[in-house]
Amino acid sequence: MTPQTVLIVDDDPKIRAVLRNVLQDEGFTTLEAGTAAEALAALQTSTVELITLDIHLGADNGVDLAREIRRISDVAIIMVTGKDDVIDRVVGLEVGADDYITKPFHVREVIARTRSVLRRKGDGGVTGAGVVQDIQQFRFDGMTAIPVRLELLDRDGAHCELTSGDFKLLTVFLNRPERVLSRDQLMDLIGGVDWSPLDRTIDNQVARLRKKIERDPSSPKLIKTVRGIGYTFASPVQIAQTAVDPAKSA
Repeated sequence: MTPQTVLIVDDDPKIRAVLRNVLQDEGFTTLEAGTAAEALAALQTSTVELITLDIHLGADNGVDLAREIRRISDVAIIMVTGKDDVIDRVVGLEVGADDYITKPFHVREVIARTRSVLRRKGDGGVTGAGVVQDIQQFRFDGMTAIPVRLELLDRDGAHCELTSGDFKLLTVFLNRPERVLSRDQLMDLIGGVDWSPLDRTIDNQVARLRKKIERDPSSPKLIKTVRGIGYTFASPVQIAQTAVDPAKSA
């Protein structure tokens, strides 16, 4: 079995060395980058399954780099943050990071989170210079969602702008059409932070998503409320596969 490759992006050589040793000891292949430019160059020339990305990247901004990576690739991203970087951590997740590790970190946490994210992502690594085959598309009510590209096409074929958080919620619904999902289940499935039953996070995200996909958001037909429980995606969903060259679609 070919080892999976992790790209370590950090401007601190000591942190890169720690992560390199930990990951290589667990059988991963590693690449390293100290700047945003080096990271993007590595993605163009190598097959990478996961990136560990320091949120404070010297002269560069880790969140901006995560946003740029997510624009061109669905590679897994784990943000590396300081213990007080709560706002940056949330923003990182919003722009498409899959998880985060807080410094100082324990080596076992690094491995556990790395394996967990890769399991969630499956084996869909992206080769920067190659062609990604069999890209999954979801078609519903005249719209098309392409999760690997974080792309939603409306009923006229135009691009519909969604945040990565709203797209995660949409993908959860599309993978489970016509099933009743509680707010607890939805929060778990989108990888939400700790919350309480009084938290309106899911309700607010559903309201935002309805404004983008419903023909009449005031009378939703796609995402229906199940009183006292949560929500259900009421539309049939068709799943299709197509081959896409990410170099041409970027």
